[in-house]
Amino acid sequence: MLAASASARGRDAGPLLEVREVRVAYQTGVLALQGVSLEVQAGEAIALVGANGAGKTTLLKAIAGLLPLSAGEIRFDGRPIDGVEAPDRVALGIALVPEGRRLFSRLTVAENLRLGTFRDRDPQHRQASLERVYGLFPVLAERSRQRAGTLSGGEGQMLSIARALMSRPRFLMLDEPSLGIMPRIVDAIMDVLTRLHEAEGLTTLLVEQNVPAALAVAGRGYVLQTGRIVADGTSRELLESDLVRRAYLGM
Repeated sequence: MLAASASARGRDAGPLLEVREVRVAYQTGVLALQGVSLEVQAGEAIALVGANGAGKTTLLKAIAGLLPLSAGEIRFDGRPIDGVEAPDRVALGIALVPEGRRLFSRLTVAENLRLGTFRDRDPQHRQASLERVYGLFPVLAERSRQRAGTLSGGEGQMLSIARALMSRPRFLMLDEPSLGIMPRIVDAIMDVLTRLHEAEGLTTLLVEQNVPAALAVAGRGYVLQTGRIVADGTSRELLESDLVRRAYLGM
């Protein structure tokens, strides 16, 4: 594997997220993840890249508590969370922006956003969170009374990200946020993710098939193939590696 970045190696604090030899099986018994290990330090932006069927979505769902592990361990902020239910992982600070957005199409933009604060009973906190995401995505403020099902694909993706941010996560996972989105909207979304990382120090794990876009946002990355991590390193190292250039950049 490519060497991990010096900044990541040199930090004294333990990782915010540790995935240790995780295996996840389909109902058929075939392994979707075959001993995956990775770590994310607090404040890092990490890219997880790979082809369709590599196991990227499966890994995110396992971290979010939506899929059980067959073996291995997941630790968050130093504690094992394998037995923690998905809603309680949100309370710990873990949020997932799922592939395909998964919005409540009949509800308005504002109603979808409020669902992201389901664990927060403080009206002032909820209003502050709402104002924050409207600041990040002004178009959502303009569409606040509009049904989510009438939004464009790009606006829907912004809403999905904003809904996850409403829970004020410490660790944000995003599954293919550029999928089916116009390039200029992808650029706007990636700009917001960069701002969240650089200005607020939000820790992110970004799953993408758009390898250049993902590695432009992230400082480090992992390459997943058929359920295994086959390479990791800084974004620059991965972009310059023969594996990534051949498999994902057509070079």
